[in-house]
Amino acid sequence: MTIVEPITTPALYRTRVTHLRRAPVHHYFELNSYSWYVDLDALPRLPRWVRPFARFDVRDHFDGVAGDTLRARVDRVLADRGIRLGGGRVTALLQPRVLGYTFNPLTLYWCHDAHGMLRHVVAEVHNTHGEWHAYVIPPDGPNPAMVRNRFYVSPFSGVDGYYLVRAPRPDGELDVTISLHRDNQPAIVGTLRGTRRPATLAQVLRLQMTKPLAPQMSALSLRVQGLILRARGVPAAPRTAARTPHVRAASVAHS
Repeated sequence: MTIVEPITTPALYRTRVTHLRRAPVHHYFELNSYSWYVDLDALPRLPRWVRPFARFDVRDHFDGVAGDTLRARVDRVLADRGIRLGGGRVTALLQPRVLGYTFNPLTLYWCHDAHGMLRHVVAEVHNTHGEWHAYVIPPDGPNPAMVRNRFYVSPFSGVDGYYLVRAPRPDGELDVTISLHRDNQPAIVGTLRGTRRPATLAQVLRLQMTKPLAPQMSALSLRVQGLILRARGVPAAPRTAARTPHVRAASVAHS
């Protein structure tokens, strides 16, 4: 197991997201953005005049009750699987709200036990229908973790196949790869890479100038890519509703 890292939080990662579709057409795109890496027990609290550009709202993640915390919601996701962290640290890579808008198709949580050992990674996935699903996977090892696809995430991707997930905890560099496989072949490969920056007020303000309206622009970019896929004749996958808007953890194994 991996001991908790000395890197302090919060931190910022300037990111490059790539997406390669191999079938039924070859299609590639990438976009640049940024993400926050935070400790759920010590979420950043920026000066009031900056908060519109980085607000962390628990309502953007999972389901819960009024007044609970994001940490409580993650603990509940794990408890549904019979997992208890005993108060161990949970860090997350996410995007906050910017001017009231949020876009978090993927949020990653690194969950440690009371001794600082990394035990689980939770991948929270959202689709455009307001539904979400959480995959609970083992920590990064010599091979990617394998998890069955159980969630309708895109009009161009059905609920079939399986994912291979490599999501090591961020340090100086962020390097995440998730690939969807069908018939033992990678149909879609996505990467999320970035370089760590200190989460200073100056850095936050600089990102508002170099990457303004980051969640809005990311959402717009994905909508444009969807139009391109439609124009290229990629068929829509049958709409499969989530079994419930609540979490249902998927079974996992190492590949």
